[in-house]
Amino acid sequence: MKTDDETTGVMISEAALTPRGFNTERDCAVEATVAVIGGKWKPILLFHLLGKPQRYSELARLVPCASERMLTRSLRELEADGLVSRTVFAEVPTRVEYTLTADGRTLVPILQAMSDWGARRGVGRV
Repeated sequence: MKTDDETTGVMISEAALTPRGFNTERDCAVEATVAVIGGKWKPILLFHLLGKPQRYSELARLVPCASERMLTRSLRELEADGLVSRTVFAEVPTRVEYTLTADGRTLVPILQAMSDWGARRGVGRV
């Protein structure tokens, strides 16, 4: 069965909506969330995409401790999980922008809560 992503008009298979290695009958919802947004860089990248679309180079500047390999890998996984959209513009030089999808925007309360929690613990903005 397929569903339609209302923001892009792209048909998405149900398998694409299930996080890699996640069994809905066996695992809890927190595991499903962590399977998709877990890791060192994914939540930080998602947080930086809250305000506006970002180019790859902007994200690299915002997350300087992430290697190019990990940044690329994390963005690809977020795109594969339907949370981030990658747009390539036919320009010279080529411009690529990343934005949150409608599904990615559903994470705003979670990301904001994580930011607030970190601020209360005395940690500055990422």
